[in-house]
Amino acid sequence: MARVLVVGSINMDLVVQTDTFPRLGETLFGNRFATYPGGKGANQAVAAARLGAQVTMIGRVGRDAFGAQLKTVLQQEGIDTRWISDSDVATGVAAITLSAGDNAIVVVPGANHALTPADLDAADAAFAQADVVLAQLEVPVATVEHAAELARKHGKPFFLNPAPATALPDSLLDLITLLTPNEYELSVALNAPGADWKALLKCLPGRLVMTNGKHGAYYTAANGDVQHQAGFKVTAVDTTGAGDTFNGALAAFWHLGAAEAVRRANAAGALSVTKPGAQGGMPTLAELDTFLEEQS
Repeated sequence: MARVLVVGSINMDLVVQTDTFPRLGETLFGNRFATYPGGKGANQAVAAARLGAQVTMIGRVGRDAFGAQLKTVLQQEGIDTRWISDSDVATGVAAITLSAGDNAIVVVPGANHALTPADLDAADAAFAQADVVLAQLEVPVATVEHAAELARKHGKPFFLNPAPATALPDSLLDLITLLTPNEYELSVALNAPGADWKALLKCLPGRLVMTNGKHGAYYTAANGDVQHQAGFKVTAVDTTGAGDTFNGALAAFWHLGAAEAVRRANAAGALSVTKPGAQGGMPTLAELDTFLEEQS
């Protein structure tokens, strides 16, 4: 069982379903409203836990109803929440509009931006015990970089999902064991807007896995050779959280080797879009195994 430490965001997702996305200045009637636990960090933690990993999370929530509810949800998933701190700032939220299986999202970070390097130092023991450290960019970049430094200090691989997209400083790139962007995030992370993603894939040999939606994922070997894992065909209901499912699964299965970890992560991400909610469709290990057996 892999021990995965997730450093990242915890949000409440406020989800509206509509027939079409509103245009600027337009008001539409929605078809449905619901709240779902979310945040890239929490999503990836849940994904890894459901797939059999032993997961610990470091993050912050507000001293409000959403914060208490979200911590309870994580605990119910078997995630160690001892390092999730309370903040005077409100719990983060994501406003999500769904239409025709696609989504548009606005994130208000709230307490997530109150996560500091000192919070990570207090949880130094969690880094020492982890097999993989996984982070995203919904918490401050300085905090993410300190997480990478602590992972390096303890000799642990550090995975970074560079979302939301932002240019990464060289000091952080040097500490990353594995970068896991989508096509758009790849060019932004490497500060190469407009560059051909196929060329960029070779910039970090053996240290890059790029998701490509229904087309699957691409990853590089240590010698720079680019490998492709095809996607799995499913009927999409809600694509929210597919990338987070992929990242949680990748961390959970990395000990199986890159090829198998990417294959399983692709399958988990595909399964996740078949149900509503970022965490609602995340598969269990048994569900993933059954799906892969059906595909063979």
